[in-house]
Amino acid sequence: MDLTFSNEETAFRDELRLWLAENHPGDEPDGSEDKQFAWRQDWQRRLNDGGWAGVHWPVEYGGRGATYTESAIFFEELGRANSPLPANGLGLVLGGPTLMAWGTEEQKERYLPMILSAEEIWCQGFSEPEAGSDLASLKTTAVRDGDEWVVNGQKVWTSAAQWSKWCMLVARTDPDLPKHKGLTYFLMDMDQPGVQVRPLKQMTGGSEFNELFLEDARIPHENIVGSEGDGWKVAMTTLMNERSGLAFFLQVRSRQLLDDLFRHARESGQIDDPLVADKLARLHAKAEVLRLTAYRGLTQIETYGQPGPESALTKLMWSELNQDITQFAADLLGPQALRDGTEWSYELMRARGNTIEGGTTEVLKNIVAERVLGLPRLKAAAQ
Repeated sequence: MDLTFSNEETAFRDELRLWLAENHPGDEPDGSEDKQFAWRQDWQRRLNDGGWAGVHWPVEYGGRGATYTESAIFFEELGRANSPLPANGLGLVLGGPTLMAWGTEEQKERYLPMILSAEEIWCQGFSEPEAGSDLASLKTTAVRDGDEWVVNGQKVWTSAAQWSKWCMLVARTDPDLPKHKGLTYFLMDMDQPGVQVRPLKQMTGGSEFNELFLEDARIPHENIVGSEGDGWKVAMTTLMNERSGLAFFLQVRSRQLLDDLFRHARESGQIDDPLVADKLARLHAKAEVLRLTAYRGLTQIETYGQPGPESALTKLMWSELNQDITQFAADLLGPQALRDGTEWSYELMRARGNTIEGGTTEVLKNIVAERVLGLPRLKAAAQ
């Protein structure tokens, strides 16, 4: 792929840089997670007012109609400007595109504007205690009762559920069919008695994700996305967008953390240590490979119109790189990187989850082996 931006792409980048410089939200506020989320929600409203919230969405749905390359530039520039991601990231990157592909015209008209404006926050109800990497094994059930479906079950790792109005929920509607069939994709209203959200406390002190308990929750039949029984196909649309949409933001964020380490090594004189210099050089090379691989994935999208299995590779590389950077920060800075409440202590603890969230390292390696490299599937050992 030619990495030189066209005149149009350069103009897009320059316009965005100018807008971010004039509208930067400032530093994240101290205080509760609710306060910090409200700050990001206000930031998305400002992005939307400026025409930047749904930059990759088609113009007819309220977006900017940006090309795939321009969308990549958008996430890169957010990272370079130290701007936060929009609060309704799951709605913008997953929910909106899924509705555009599978939703009815009524659903698009009802939900898409509220996603852009962050007036209604979305979460993703896929994973369960016994159905994480093997999503098709989910046990949450939905039984039809007239014009509604009655839902019972449990979801887990549900990011932003405590602030969400809508949940992209996959439930089993036909238990007699094979596990990949008989699933249906719903839009569930979170504001009802049958939905209970329990935040999960992380070692960072925050609660980014939650347990979600459903007891006779009700969903109107009109809130099915796609058709009854098409849940697996619709969910795959959501998951393909999940790993590709943030690759550029994440690789810039890793680059920023690494630059901080370079700066500390120079100021402290540690960069003169050959072992430190060698480690920094290796991390720099990995960061560059990640950046170029993200662009390689972009070529896949531009060629075929949707993310391919290569998107699993960028997520795999980023998670391991981020853990390497934060671990080396602890080695380089010493106790300073471990003090409670400091940026590096947070980054070090938060990075532990990188190889689990968004697809575990083990699962992603299988995807790369089978679907990118074309290696044969591993057969179960004979009993």
